[in-house]
Amino acid sequence: MTLAVQELRFAYTRGAEELFEGLSHTFARGAVTALTGPSGRGKSTLLYVLGLMLTPTVGAVLLDGADVSALPDADRAGLRARRLGFVFQDSALDPTRTVLDAVIEPALYAGARLAPARERGRALLADLGLGHRADHRPGEISGGQGQRVAVARALMGDPDVILADEPTGNLDRENAGTVLAALRASAAERTVVIATHDPFVMEQAEHVLAL
Repeated sequence: MTLAVQELRFAYTRGAEELFEGLSHTFARGAVTALTGPSGRGKSTLLYVLGLMLTPTVGAVLLDGADVSALPDADRAGLRARRLGFVFQDSALDPTRTVLDAVIEPALYAGARLAPARERGRALLADLGLGHRADHRPGEISGGQGQRVAVARALMGDPDVILADEPTGNLDRENAGTVLAALRASAAERTVVIATHDPFVMEQAEHVLAL
């Protein structure tokens, strides 16, 4: 699947400063692209536009050449559930639910049956060295483990695209390396886009897009 933007501009309100200056770019499949640039240039905003959570003011988000950014809300939600995975900086895990429940949530939202989802969720956690943490709650794991859980959750629906917003921003170098290795491994069959300030991530990415 090909992910691209065409003549992209975005403003949060009418008359506000526009971001992206008519950006056109195709994101490489099978590779990690790092989004870089000073604060305020719109790295996270671009992820939300790519993830169909925000609609461009001008231009389009293209999946396999089709403009999906102007689709009705229900259609965009369906694409997010089936084809897009998200990793956020703070892992965004519900403290009241187990790690496994957090991982399988996207699959259940997309209509998967519980038993197969739990089986896949446990396998993903095991692959990321967290099989022994599946039945723990987020307050019982470290920040680095939480980010690996977030990667497992992003992979749960076998998405075509993974969008990660500063996934190493709060981690030490060892944990950052583990999380980045997991994202790089997932890129073998997907498009992975990471918004980051971290030079370590930029060095490991195959492509860098400066905003």
